[in-house]
Amino acid sequence: MDSLLTDTEIQKRFSQLSGWTVEGNQLHCTRKFQDFIEAIAFVNKLVEPSEAAAHHPDIEISYNKVTVNLTTHDAGGLTEKDFALAQKISQLN
Repeated sequence: MDSLLTDTEIQKRFSQLSGWTVEGNQLHCTRKFQDFIEAIAFVNKLVEPSEAAAHHPDIEISYNKVTVNLTTHDAGGLTEKDFALAQKISQLN
């Protein structure tokens, strides 16, 4: 099982992310697109990095908005996996 990060470790890694917030024990990001088709195209881009990391985000889609939440459920909070995947997601257009 992955180790939970301490508050200090979370703050250090969070300072290296752009466009994300920490909400409770999750990393949270909402992206807005021109329309539903672009939103779904973005969601499809999440498949490859998520599968490669064997770590899957919680995703909410509302027309042209996609909300991505990352947490390591089996660890009960934020781990290195969450920040690594958040970095990859941040690089997607």
